[in-house]
Amino acid sequence: MSDQVAKNREMIVKAQQEGLGPTLLAYTKLSGPGWLQSAITLGGGSLSGALFLGVLTGTNMLWVQLIMIVMGVIMLSAISHVTLSTGKKPFQEINKHVNPVLGWGWLLATVAANMLWCMPQFSLSFAALNKNLAPNLVEDTLNHKLAVSAVLLVAAILVLYLNNKQGRAAKAFDWILKGMVAVVVISFFCAVWIMSSNGSVEWGQVFSGFVPDLSQWSSPTGELAALIQGLGGDAASFWDGRIVSQQRDVIIGAAATAVGINMTFLLPYSMLARGWDKPFRGMAKFDLSTGMVIPYLLVTTCVVIASATMFHAGGKDFDKTPLASSDLATMKSSEYFQAVVPTLAARIGETVPEQEGEALDVLHAKIASMPVAEKQLASSLVKRNAFQLSNALAPIFGEGDSGKNKASMIFGIGVLGMGFSTIIILMLINGYAFCELFNVEQGSATHMVGCLVSGVCGAIWPLIWDGPAKLWLAIAVSSFGFILLPIAYSTFFMMMNNRKIMGDERPEGGRRLIWNLLMGISCIVVIVAVVATILQKVEDETTGSFVLGMVVFYVVAVIIGFIMKKPAPIEVSSDSAAD
Repeated sequence: MSDQVAKNREMIVKAQQEGLGPTLLAYTKLSGPGWLQSAITLGGGSLSGALFLGVLTGTNMLWVQLIMIVMGVIMLSAISHVTLSTGKKPFQEINKHVNPVLGWGWLLATVAANMLWCMPQFSLSFAALNKNLAPNLVEDTLNHKLAVSAVLLVAAILVLYLNNKQGRAAKAFDWILKGMVAVVVISFFCAVWIMSSNGSVEWGQVFSGFVPDLSQWSSPTGELAALIQGLGGDAASFWDGRIVSQQRDVIIGAAATAVGINMTFLLPYSMLARGWDKPFRGMAKFDLSTGMVIPYLLVTTCVVIASATMFHAGGKDFDKTPLASSDLATMKSSEYFQAVVPTLAARIGETVPEQEGEALDVLHAKIASMPVAEKQLASSLVKRNAFQLSNALAPIFGEGDSGKNKASMIFGIGVLGMGFSTIIILMLINGYAFCELFNVEQGSATHMVGCLVSGVCGAIWPLIWDGPAKLWLAIAVSSFGFILLPIAYSTFFMMMNNRKIMGDERPEGGRRLIWNLLMGISCIVVIVAVVATILQKVEDETTGSFVLGMVVFYVVAVIIGFIMKKPAPIEVSSDSAAD
C-alpha cells in the first residue's frame, strides 16, 4: 500500500467522523473511477442513440435514459461493493466460486468489445476533424485517415502513460479525463443554451419528458401521435406499428447499452489499481453518481433537446421544406429523399426497384403525391448524425457563415471529445484485461501491450471498419457482449449473496433486501432488453443462424460450467467495516 493511498484512507475516515459536508468534500477531491465510466459512456453509441431519440419522440422519452443509467449505476455500485469488500480480483473470484465459463466469457467479451468498438471511436474523431474542426486540413482520403488515427493513438498512449505512474502523473491523468468530459458537457450545453435564448426550447415539455410513461411501449408519442390520429384508416394503422416498433427499439437499446460489458470490467480493476478498499465503498458510490450519472444525463439530454427541436416531426415548418413538396424534382432535392423512399414505398405496398428505370420513376411519382403528414412521419424515422444536426442548427447560432462556423466548432469539439476520451478508456480497459488474461500484476509491461492492442486495432479502422468485414465483426462482438451483459449482472448478483466470497461483509437484514430488490429489477430489465435484441438479430435472414448458434453454444457452456464446478471452501473475513 502506497503512502498516498494511506493518506486518502485517513482523509475519508476523518471526514466521515466530521459529518456529511466534509465527507462529500473529501469524496469530490478523490473522485476518479466514476469519471472513467463517464468518459466511455459518452461515446458514439450514446450520441447516436440520443440523436434518434430526439428525432423520433421529441423530448417525451427523456425518462428512458434517466431510468436506464440509474439502473446501470445500481449494478456498478454493487460491483464496487463486492470488489472493495473482498479486496480481490473479480475474474478470479468468479472462476473460483461461481462459474469459470462466466469468468472467461466476461474477460474475452471485454477484450473483443474493446478491440472492435475502438474502431468507430477513431472514425468518429476523424469525422469531427474532417467535417467540423479542420475541413480544409483533414481530407477524406485513406492516407489522411491513417495519419490522423496515428496522431490520436500516440496522444492516447501519452495520456495512458500518466495513468501508470503514481503521484502527480496519475492525478494529471484524472484531470485530463475530467477535462475531456467537461469539454463534451460544455459543448452540447452551450448549443442548448443558445437555442434556449432564441426561444427555440420549450422547457415545460423538457421537464415533463423525465416523467416515466409506460404507455409509450404500445402507443406513439409526441407530435407523431397527433399526425397519426389525423390520418385514420390503414394509414394510421401502418404508421402506428412503425412508430411504436421504433420506440420499443429505443427503450431496449437504452436498457442494453447504458452500461456496456467492458464497463463492468473497468470499474473493479480501476479501483483496485488505485489501492481502494473497504473504507472507499461510500466514496465509490458517490463517484459513480456524480462522475457518471450527471455528465451522461446533461450531454444526452442536450443532444435530445437539440435533435428534437430541429428534426422531430420533420422539424419546424416542415410543409415549407423540399421533402413536403408534391413536385418530384423539388422533393428529390432534399438530402433525406432517398432515406424516406423505402418507408413510404412500404406504406403504399410497393418495393423499391433495384435499378433505375420507368418502374422507379413511377414509384417516386406516387411518393411525391402522398400526404404531407405521411412524409413527416417518414422523416421522423430517418436517423441523423451529429454533423447533420450541427448544419441544421447553424441559423440559430447566427446568420450566414458565422452561424455555420459556430455550430460546426461547438459540435465538432463535443464529438471529438466523445470519441477521443472513449479511445483512451477502451485502451485502458484492455490493459487491465490483458493482465488478467496472462495472470500478471496491473501496471506491468503487459498492461501497456493490452492498451496498444486495442489502440492499434482502432487506428486501422479505415482498412477494416469501412470494409465488408464490418457487418460480421459488429454482429459477432455485439451479440457476444449482449449475451454477457445480463450474465455479468446476474453473476455479481450471485456474488453479493455468496458467503464464500463476501464472508462477514455480505449484506444482511434490510440492507440485503434493498440490494437484492434494486439489483433484481436491474437484472430483469436488462435481461428482457437483451432477449428482445437477440430475437431481432435471430430473425435476420443473413445473420440469424450465426447469432442463434453463438447464444446456444454459450448458454450450454455455462450450464456445463455450473455442473462441473467444484465447491470452494468458505472464506470468512476476520473484520468488517461500515460503509
